[in-house]
Amino acid sequence: MVDPSALEDETIVGDAAEEEVRPDDRIDDERHDEENRLKPEYIRGVRESLEEGDKGAVYDLVEPLHPADIADLIELLDSDERAELAEAITDLMSVEVVAELNDHVREMMMEALPPDAVATIAEQLETDDAVQLLEDLDEDDQRAIIAELEPETAEAVNSALAYPEETAGRLMNRHVMAVPEHLTVGDLIDYLRENGDLEHDFFEVFVIDAAHHPVGTCALNWILTTPRWVKLTDIMKRDQQLIPVTMDQEEVALMFQKYALISAAVVDDSGRLVGQMTVDDIVHIISEEAGEDALLLSGAGDGDINEPIREAFSSRVRWLIANLGTAVVASAIIAFFGAAIEQLVALAVLMPIVASIGGNAGTQTMAVAVRAIATNQLTRANTRRILWKELRVALLNGGTVAVLIGIAASLLFSPMMGAVIAVAMIINIAVAGLAGVLVPVVFERLDQDPAVASSVFVTMITDSMGFFAFLGLAVVSGLVTM
Repeated sequence: MVDPSALEDETIVGDAAEEEVRPDDRIDDERHDEENRLKPEYIRGVRESLEEGDKGAVYDLVEPLHPADIADLIELLDSDERAELAEAITDLMSVEVVAELNDHVREMMMEALPPDAVATIAEQLETDDAVQLLEDLDEDDQRAIIAELEPETAEAVNSALAYPEETAGRLMNRHVMAVPEHLTVGDLIDYLRENGDLEHDFFEVFVIDAAHHPVGTCALNWILTTPRWVKLTDIMKRDQQLIPVTMDQEEVALMFQKYALISAAVVDDSGRLVGQMTVDDIVHIISEEAGEDALLLSGAGDGDINEPIREAFSSRVRWLIANLGTAVVASAIIAFFGAAIEQLVALAVLMPIVASIGGNAGTQTMAVAVRAIATNQLTRANTRRILWKELRVALLNGGTVAVLIGIAASLLFSPMMGAVIAVAMIINIAVAGLAGVLVPVVFERLDQDPAVASSVFVTMITDSMGFFAFLGLAVVSGLVTM
């Protein structure tokens, strides 16, 4: 007879032994902190091995990491160390690692690797991902890598690169499940099982006519729940959203959002099916566009800490120079009222408040307007209504802030000073509301990105109007003379 207590003890010991050898805990303990970030001492160890030229030690340190952690490690190293690391861990530079890399770092890594190594990585990617891998490289590097690709892959990549950047043709997936319209459900199922390329994910089957034009779509659940003898033309959805190859990626994302699409066919100029866009592509586009607009509003360029110094400098300095020019306009207005300011120090104390609050109000309205334009909520059809609505919001905000600053200025200085700054505040916030809508709209009408320079001009308008309204009212009210 077996002693139950002995079994229990054995089980406990076995479990404890198993826990002691769990690799995940050991790896996390050695390489990751409590927030699942790579520890500084681990990164230091990799650096020291690279400096000593011990590639074997580097490989042993990196090999247990998840691809996402390898990508993090590469980004945390200096640019010269990245190339050395790539040479030391060649077979660990998998597709998953490359996909996780920051765009600027990926470009640098691809330039550091030999063309055949990059081609091996590209062969394992979907066409749209392979294009993204190559599109930012120099033409000479592109040609060298494409020459190493399989003919079919090279043709697909060259075809995609022929389209403008950030268009559906550049981003689309060329692996499409398309079948002729004369098939029945049973024919389709048999075809998919025997001849279909099921290695690639798809959410619906596109039905095409003899000219390869998409005439409808069949969702997978329809196919699986319909009798075999039913014709595809009897169950397919004929109403579909077709995406031209030249459509901008932002418009594609808006289409997916508006019509709640999972996938959509991409057609060329003749209406032939050439690819598809899927919702996973759109999630990436939406994230990219949202971040891009936020950074453009600040004039920070790509806003990427891995961006090369020269690119970061050129993208930021031009807007700082433009901002310098607009600041000169505001300074000129202050200089015009210089004599009045000398008479009453309170003017110098209070006028930055008027400009600052007006600038914040303008930025708020501008952010709302830019987003509305980007999502097609603000168009020519409703510009006047939105303008009137934002003006009313600005007047309410201005009235509220004016009461508070007016009371404070009256108590600290004089009732007249309180009245002057209160009226100036209402005027400036109202102007800020108008400028926050009109400036992005004007840029959009001129076919310019409204997020690019709106903030510079809105700030100029609010600063200039704030100083002019406050100092002008002070003169008109008799507080000071010119």
